[in-house]
Amino acid sequence: MAKQSSIIKIEGTLGGVTFYKTKDGYLAKGKSSISANRIKSDPRFVRTRENNAEFRNATKAGKLLRDSARPLMVKAHDYRVSSRLTQLMSQVLRVDTTSFRGCRTPVNGLNTPNGKAMLKMFNFNKASLLGSVLFKPFTVNTLTGLIEIADLDPASDVLVPEGATHFSLYGGMMITNFSVGSSDLKLTNVVNSSITAAPATVTLTPVALPAGTGIKLYFLKIEFFQEVNAVQYSLRNGEFNALEIVEVA
Repeated sequence: MAKQSSIIKIEGTLGGVTFYKTKDGYLAKGKSSISANRIKSDPRFVRTRENNAEFRNATKAGKLLRDSARPLMVKAHDYRVSSRLTQLMSQVLRVDTTSFRGCRTPVNGLNTPNGKAMLKMFNFNKASLLGSVLFKPFTVNTLTGLIEIADLDPASDVLVPEGATHFSLYGGMMITNFSVGSSDLKLTNVVNSSITAAPATVTLTPVALPAGTGIKLYFLKIEFFQEVNAVQYSLRNGEFNALEIVEVA
């Protein structure tokens, strides 16, 4: 893959090279001379087949996580979140020490302390990281999903973007079974506050415990608003909102 540097930008295929436009600019890529059937059957491409199989496993796991967390991801994600999660899941499956190469999976990686640590603190909006917006420490009860932020002072504990008058804090607890492709997410209550509010303890509790067995994920989200005539509007379409996986169990 290469970037087009010419003043005149091209889209389409020319001389075996495909030119196309993305959010990262105009790119170009050449057509492979190796057929798909050869890759599937030729012994010389066994490593390629193994890599492709594991890439599919990583992509599938990342998609399941994105789809399951979608109610929280609304207005709190960047356009690269899909590729970033796939990349992360590819790293997680490499700590799978029980499977042969080509058969390693993210779920086996996540069953290890290292795998859980890699997924923890994943931010869905790279332009607004939770740690750069919310400065107050918080606790997560992995049994109940309760998240508590003691004595939160908006004036000093929250980086408030220009134009914001209010913010909301909420989260969720999710159990995801990557082996069977199932997931259950339970959201917490929402705590809405003015940026000029006095310090107060924030307690976020899931409406119920998620069902099923699998990896437990805990999320925390902060969302900013601007109030106009007693109505709160999302600030700049969520550009400053942050969503993070704050714990994995």
